[in-house]
Amino acid sequence: MSTPAAPVGRSDQAGNGTARRWPAAIWTLMAGTFLIRGLGFTYPFLPYHLDQLHLSTRTVSAVLAVFGAGWLLGSVMCGWLADRIGHRATLITTMLLAAVALPLLAQAQALPALLAATFTGGIVYDAARPVFTAAIADTFPDDGVRASVNAWRHFAVNVGAAVAGTAGGMLAAPLGIPTLIRVNAAACALFALLAWRYLPATDGPRPSSRSRAGVYRAALGDRGLWLLLLASLCALTCAASLFSSLPMLMAEDGLTAADYGWTQTANAGAVLLLSPLLNRWLSRQAEGNNPMTGLFAASSILLGMSMGAAGFASTLLGYAATAALAVPGEIIVFVAASDLLNRLSPPTFRGLYAGIWGTTLAGAVIIAPALAGWALIHGGDQLAAATTCTVGVLGAVLAWPLAARIRCAHLQPSLP
Repeated sequence: MSTPAAPVGRSDQAGNGTARRWPAAIWTLMAGTFLIRGLGFTYPFLPYHLDQLHLSTRTVSAVLAVFGAGWLLGSVMCGWLADRIGHRATLITTMLLAAVALPLLAQAQALPALLAATFTGGIVYDAARPVFTAAIADTFPDDGVRASVNAWRHFAVNVGAAVAGTAGGMLAAPLGIPTLIRVNAAACALFALLAWRYLPATDGPRPSSRSRAGVYRAALGDRGLWLLLLASLCALTCAASLFSSLPMLMAEDGLTAADYGWTQTANAGAVLLLSPLLNRWLSRQAEGNNPMTGLFAASSILLGMSMGAAGFASTLLGYAATAALAVPGEIIVFVAASDLLNRLSPPTFRGLYAGIWGTTLAGAVIIAPALAGWALIHGGDQLAAATTCTVGVLGAVLAWPLAARIRCAHLQPSLP
């Protein structure tokens, strides 16, 4: 496969990891990612919004599953669109759609309208992730620099999510959750404006239809990609517990949405403290020839243990401690997964591969609360802890055959 041309607007210093040398497009994506995560109130507070509508537990579960299904579809669709119509057009389209769908979600009362708005909101909620992943891989040729930029990208995501949890917990009562969802919509509209103003209109040549068909077939038959998807699903199910299972466990102990916000404050504090140290170290690790499968395995175990420990917590302090302990695993797992994905992805189809990988986060969002609910019903907090730890260990086990597959992939010829 031919090497794609450099994207329009790509910096001559793209190989340099210094933040001040990043191209304007990367800065725009970084700022926009923080914006829509820092004001991304929809997902973490959707269960509380549905509860205020006096829906049955079964209906609430169904609506949350619909949001997750939309998220899953949106990950693949946005990755495909990033390769097909470009990063800028994909972001503008999806962010404007979010600006329309989220206010409808905030005001919907009838179940059909609520389900439709929730599904659409799920599609666009994480639209920026596959686009940003592809843009980083296309812009920075050096693996160490990619790892560094990915680490700062996930720093923006983690801090933004913690800000949303903290601010949402404090503002939910005085403003109301529907207002918070509308604020989320406004943030998406602003990101669309930033993308229109600062992202290049083109990202390089588009692959042919014949080439696309070949890569789709190759992706479906790529055992390395399937192993990465399964391992990531396990690790991210543990990570997603921070935003799905943790509120359920806290509610079982009589803690409120404001208390949940404080756990996100603890998480944000740990992110601010650890990210600068871990980012530099991860960048050095990625510069070697070995894939980051060992680090991925370690992060999966760490996430399983830290979020599993939430099953033994009963106070705000205990839950806040588990949220902080999860941070090293959160940082490492996303950077390691990005490194492994870059090693597996054909150069002109990084958006598609990033979108396929993004389905693991959507799947984790669906599995984590379902697994916690099952465990709480059948064995209580201790079973919830045991299942989370087991899932984390399984993700680590899957990382070892993945390393062999990635090494084999580097010895095989490029895809057509």
